[in-house]
Amino acid sequence: MPKRKKKIIVIGGGLTGLSLAMKICERNAEVVIVSYQSLKRSHSVCAQGGINAAIDARNEGDSPENHFYDTIKGGDFLAHQPLVRDMCYQAPAIIHLMDRLGVAFNRTGEGHLEFRRFGGTLYSRTAFAGATTGQQLVYALDEQVRRFQHDGAVKTLEWHEYLGAVLDSQGVCRGAVLQDLRTNTLFTLAGDAVVLATGGPGQVYVRSTNSTVNTGAAATMAYLQGAKYGNGEFIQIHPTAIPGPDKLRLMSESARGEGGRLWVPRTVGDARPPKSIPDSGRNYFLEEKFPLFGNLVPRDVASREIHDIVYNQKLGIAGEPMVYLDLTHKSKDYLEDRLGGIIDIYKKFTGEDPKDVPMKIFPAVHYSMGGLWTDYETDGNGMIEHGSPRNQATSIPGLYAGGEADYQYHGANRLGANSLLSCIYTGLMMCRGIFTYIDNQDKSVDDTPSTTFDDAKNHWESRLNEIKAMKGGENPYQLHRDLGDIMMGNVLIVRENKKLEKTIREIEDIKTRFKDVNCVDSTDWANPTPSFINQLYCMIELSRVIAKGALMRDEFRGAHYKPEFDLKQPSKFDPHEYIDYLEKKNYGDVSEDAFPEGHLEYMKRFEANNDNWLKSTIAEYKNNKPEISYEPVDTSIVTPRPRKYD
Repeated sequence: MPKRKKKIIVIGGGLTGLSLAMKICERNAEVVIVSYQSLKRSHSVCAQGGINAAIDARNEGDSPENHFYDTIKGGDFLAHQPLVRDMCYQAPAIIHLMDRLGVAFNRTGEGHLEFRRFGGTLYSRTAFAGATTGQQLVYALDEQVRRFQHDGAVKTLEWHEYLGAVLDSQGVCRGAVLQDLRTNTLFTLAGDAVVLATGGPGQVYVRSTNSTVNTGAAATMAYLQGAKYGNGEFIQIHPTAIPGPDKLRLMSESARGEGGRLWVPRTVGDARPPKSIPDSGRNYFLEEKFPLFGNLVPRDVASREIHDIVYNQKLGIAGEPMVYLDLTHKSKDYLEDRLGGIIDIYKKFTGEDPKDVPMKIFPAVHYSMGGLWTDYETDGNGMIEHGSPRNQATSIPGLYAGGEADYQYHGANRLGANSLLSCIYTGLMMCRGIFTYIDNQDKSVDDTPSTTFDDAKNHWESRLNEIKAMKGGENPYQLHRDLGDIMMGNVLIVRENKKLEKTIREIEDIKTRFKDVNCVDSTDWANPTPSFINQLYCMIELSRVIAKGALMRDEFRGAHYKPEFDLKQPSKFDPHEYIDYLEKKNYGDVSEDAFPEGHLEYMKRFEANNDNWLKSTIAEYKNNKPEISYEPVDTSIVTPRPRKYD
């Protein structure tokens, strides 16, 4: 290998990209950060409520092992356990690191870090900076990266778009094809490794809590170039967002963590002002159905309950698909201190003050548990071998992925405040492995013929010229909205096979209509339209992955809810019964009268379902379509069991 400094290209300037860049520079290497926008506007800044770590500041008996179990359980046991366990054990160190880097975390009167509760746990383990935690974390890491930039170790390419990887004749990633969004100039960049830290694909659904830049195009292009895509069908619906005609704006889970209560009037069609409805006339439906966790059940559970209360029980506010999120029982000073950021958002877009009037909210597409398939290596003791080149590696050698762009950490449903943790954790953790990968290559990027880069650039120049020449009858922006309507209508909270089959046909129709797109603006300078059309193509391809994976997975797991395959858990079932059942079965001692009536039958159904479906969906692009296969999930630490939150 050459003695020059190693050079890593990081695509994405959010928490994963920034934390990785910081670690790369600490190891005396060079990094180029490519960002579709200003680094300080990366989508990580939109995360509001907090970041998880089991520091047990309140002496509640919390521990990293509890955090690990809650995360695995919250994801319905579909996440690889050694990875999640390692992340949870690293979490306290990550919080203390960010504290030392200057993040303005809320503190107690004694000056200690303050923690709040989030969904899916009974412990206060979420550190927070008001309701703008993501922004504060991004700013702190951006500050560190700019220090290295001043020293020449970092180069930032803001307002640049990643179009695809440069692959050599052996299929090894040797760099990236980029486009300057101001001049529309294309060029290639050589690197010893490329990392995709490009966030999620919320714009596939159009109306989501995600930014308009969250198209998933970078990850989808890796999939189209041969990378595996994992668990695409698992899309998180956040239970609390502001309904709006243009997009859905997040109202953080921190609102419920600080005592916010979800309710609807008990009487159908009750149109009285909410503050005039007495407690006896209010249905606090989560508190009544889940007395142990109350309003802090996991997001998939809360979203299904809201859907049920609105559409099945017809109890939406004044007949509309909305429920109340009520904070008015808290003092105004308390709310301003802890939730000022989201209160300002709600006031700005509705004209009402949540300190005085209950908020009107409804679930919204928020996060993708799925993403690019990435590898890992265990240390044999239930943790991760941090120096392994396999960690966060995609199936394309030399191409890595982390943060929301990969699939490994959240299973079938993400617990709130674990996203910021997984983003920073993957950024910090993968660094050593990338260096190991580079050090063990037989050939370096310096040995790659220049024609490899020329061919990659020429391919994309031809591709974008073809897009600019498209003069059909379809408006690309309307086609995007049509795609979003299809996905929102049939691949959301409740999924049915007949509708999914129809959705797949409609997506194929969208794909056909795409060929007749009109590039409504083909100018050569600062023109977003050709770029958007290319992103639209990627979103169509990703929607095929999501819909096909959802159709083929015939079960109810986490955010993937098919009522037809609901196993109908008995109301008084205790998940520990299932562990007892497995033990008795192991010794051949299962009798019909060993469990309450109906419980044994349910546990047998649950066991059979796990035998069929406790596995990761893997999509590969072959023959111009997604081909689906499955891989086992590492459940070596905790035995999967039925979830229960009441």
